[in-house]
Amino acid sequence: MNNIKRKIAAFTFRTGFLAVFILTSCDKGFEEMNINPNSFTEPSIEPLFTNSIIRTVGTGTADRNRTNIKYASGIMQYHATLQNFWYGEKGIVNAQTGNFFETVYTSHLRELMIVIRETEANPELVNQNAIAKIWKVYALHRVTDAYGDVPYKQAAGAPEGIYKPAYDKQSEIYPWMLQDLEAALNQMDPAKASFGAADVIYSGSVPKWKAFGYSLMLRLAMRLTKVDPTLAQTWAQKAIAGGVMQSNADLAKLAHISANENTWNWDARELKRESLPEGNQGLGLVKMGKTFLDLLQANQDPRIPFYMTLWEGNIDAKQGQVISQTTTTELQKALPNGYDPNTIGTVIPGWKNELLREYSEPNTATVANFSAPTIILSYSEVEFLLAEAALRGWETGVPQEHYHKAIRANMESSTLYPNSGVANVAITPEEIDTYIASHPLTGSMEEMMTQIHTQFYLAHYMYLDFFEAWSNWRRTGVPALQPINYALNATGGTPLRRLMYSFEEKSLNAASVENAIKNQGPDLYTTRVWWDKE
Repeated sequence: MNNIKRKIAAFTFRTGFLAVFILTSCDKGFEEMNINPNSFTEPSIEPLFTNSIIRTVGTGTADRNRTNIKYASGIMQYHATLQNFWYGEKGIVNAQTGNFFETVYTSHLRELMIVIRETEANPELVNQNAIAKIWKVYALHRVTDAYGDVPYKQAAGAPEGIYKPAYDKQSEIYPWMLQDLEAALNQMDPAKASFGAADVIYSGSVPKWKAFGYSLMLRLAMRLTKVDPTLAQTWAQKAIAGGVMQSNADLAKLAHISANENTWNWDARELKRESLPEGNQGLGLVKMGKTFLDLLQANQDPRIPFYMTLWEGNIDAKQGQVISQTTTTELQKALPNGYDPNTIGTVIPGWKNELLREYSEPNTATVANFSAPTIILSYSEVEFLLAEAALRGWETGVPQEHYHKAIRANMESSTLYPNSGVANVAITPEEIDTYIASHPLTGSMEEMMTQIHTQFYLAHYMYLDFFEAWSNWRRTGVPALQPINYALNATGGTPLRRLMYSFEEKSLNAASVENAIKNQGPDLYTTRVWWDKE
């Protein structure tokens, strides 16, 4: 990353305000004379926190289109494309692999570190400080999951003079994140004020932030099951005892409205802008992936119409009139991953580009609608993880009960989306009951793990949370992804295990990057992060 930008971001940036530098002097009154009475000398933490939430949820092309969509959704074979610049799907090396790294440090953390600094050691602002620290862990856990060793202790707000922050080992970062979460949660005081309306996730609710924090703790704890089961169990049990989400009312979401592009859902905006523009009339870049649709069909999943449509259902002016027909389950077709316009004919004889119109696209009337909410962490995910924890004997509940609660919560959360009540698209209570009845949790430990995490994979498309699906796949190996034998593939046909560091960071902070490479292995897509133990 550009370390000068990082320095500026950590110390001088003020959103909506002027950065004021006060000269000191021994002359009496000189300080007062040099203060502009029309500017702010102290940051207002409320709008800074609002901006931090919005930025972390998504800034646009760099983190949503290039990372969540082109990399993660392609890796996880939710989507397929005949283009070769979907680098995650085809395992092609490109500079965009560092975009998420750059964006987290220069944008996601920018205002947040000011909020943490300005609320530190202030007894009246303990909740604001705690919530900001929980949000910091959320922001940073995704970057270490993607790259492995990254700056954590010196991530932002580092002491004066540190222009090239050291990279911490992921084996140290994970315990630090868990400890930081615990400390933040322990300092929260429901009797004191919080962010109020400036908190666009929970409106300042301390109990809901505690449930979010403990649910995030559970996610991080379960990430460690391959590398350190004892540590995973310890922290999973702490999270459960602390109090995780109890219903869809607790899920963390950012609402969007379609009034103007500044308030749109970023994933939907990026899909519509580049992948599914209406002018392409079904010949757009992105179609549903065969791995994903095959699993949905094998499970007779009622979410198929909610997730996808033929292209006519993605025309804004026609959506309400046609999606009940264009989402019909029997009409949906998906592309296999790893092909281009020249090679697709080897698996689909007689291929012509016009045939793309017959293949399903992400449904921009529902999950990929401009006003669809961004689900940051769901109650459904919590219940899937509790099902696994119970299976391991770490939780006293019945694994199948948690498993079924997870499926039900995911399907019922469809009502948060636009057009969720349209005939055929709507996921009815009867369909949910039938699906749950036909999906008991049975068999060996391995078979039940496969059942839980197959449903985890199918559920996370609801939230377009391809990033978390990728992390969960690396930990569990579920689902089985198809090998990609594309000519430019740099992984030997296997799915990516991590992203590569920013090219800019390699130039400007070379010593720290080289130290990280020495610690965790070559800067390749195939190098596993610490918790992704083979």
